[in-house]
Amino acid sequence: MGETGARTVQAAARVAASAGAESPHPVPFRGGGFRITGNRWAGFVVFALLIGGIEIGIRQGWIGRLTFPLPSEVLDVFRQLWVTGALWDHLLPSLSRFAVGGALGALAGIGIGTLIGLFGLVRAGLVPVVSALFPVPKIALLPLFVIWFGIGEGSKYALIALGTFTPMVVATYGAVDNVDRTLIRMGQSFGLSWWSIVRKIVLPGAMPGILSGLRIGLAIAIILLVAAEMLGATYGIGAYILEAGSLYDLERLFAGVVILSVLGVLTSSVIGWIERRVLRWRT
Repeated sequence: MGETGARTVQAAARVAASAGAESPHPVPFRGGGFRITGNRWAGFVVFALLIGGIEIGIRQGWIGRLTFPLPSEVLDVFRQLWVTGALWDHLLPSLSRFAVGGALGALAGIGIGTLIGLFGLVRAGLVPVVSALFPVPKIALLPLFVIWFGIGEGSKYALIALGTFTPMVVATYGAVDNVDRTLIRMGQSFGLSWWSIVRKIVLPGAMPGILSGLRIGLAIAIILLVAAEMLGATYGIGAYILEAGSLYDLERLFAGVVILSVLGVLTSSVIGWIERRVLRWRT
């Protein structure tokens, strides 16, 4: 390009820049990247409408009393549980079992899943074992755990831990496998050590999949918590639901189910809070 052409290009660039600066309609930003936004009150509104619809439907006779209890009567059961202190008598043992069993299963699953994703020999040896354990209904193993660990807390911890362990292993080594290999090669080209690549590239890249697996694993842990407490437990949400069901006390039964639902919502909220802190780099 000659000198005349270069001057022409420079003049056109200056004109375009000045036109953009003087334009009354700036170009909007379009690079949001499908960022999810929501309304924190939308869930409460949906729940309120659902509960209000059930209350009205029962009182008007549209819904049978043998199908659903009145939400107002379930609320009265909660008041009685709070006043008598029975709520904490059942809730605290359940929280303890859920926390201990879930933590043991999640930590073991993340550790072994990471090893499977990083080392071929470990993968060859353990993936068949995990594949054999994963489809087995964990509730079916409860009598075996009672034989091994007794009818006390040990069998309940073991059942919850195993139920959390298997989905965490699968989610973790799948997340490690899905880390972009281009980033790993880039780290190697810059001379990063193996441990630095794992710590700075592999684990952060796998963290979204690990946290998604944690949601599933802890949801399964809540299900198994109820099953474990229905056998040989005097206190706990599962024991409370079993007692209410045997008496066909729908108000108490639904109160126990609501407690489990709230536990699930709180667990999901905690994981969501961790995601916002740990995965801030994605925004």
